[in-house]
Amino acid sequence: MFFVIILITKIVGLRSFAKFSTFDFAFTVAVGSTVSTTLNSDTTVVHGATTILGLLVLTAVVAYLQRKSKTFNNIISNDPLLLMDGPEILDENLKASRVSRSQLIAKLREANVMKFDQVKAVVLETTGDISVLHVSEGSEVELESELLDSVRRKP
Repeated sequence: MFFVIILITKIVGLRSFAKFSTFDFAFTVAVGSTVSTTLNSDTTVVHGATTILGLLVLTAVVAYLQRKSKTFNNIISNDPLLLMDGPEILDENLKASRVSRSQLIAKLREANVMKFDQVKAVVLETTGDISVLHVSEGSEVELESELLDSVRRKP
């Protein structure tokens, strides 16, 4: 069920559980389910504790594998997605990520963007957060390419 939750969350999309990675969400649900089952059934505390310990060990193993294998990391978590490339809104990426244009505009306002020309990039992060990279009015700062290295440009 743990991996089913990860798969479903990847399919449904990051915005479903903002602030959680798919793995974090699956872990939280699994621990919550274990605690509930332990408290509401004939399951012993020892069984519940053993299950939670197993989930924590699984978390450590997955974190290790994510650091060591880019392929495994891609299976477990989503790469960030570009929503705006400079002043251009990428409508196809908005649609694929289930972010509305009005949500994007709200994030631009939160970041104190006054004109689309100030925007260097807007990224839907792996946690579901939206990052706005922009410059102040009249400032011309180049965006370091390394900041967008792992960001997908297509959904």
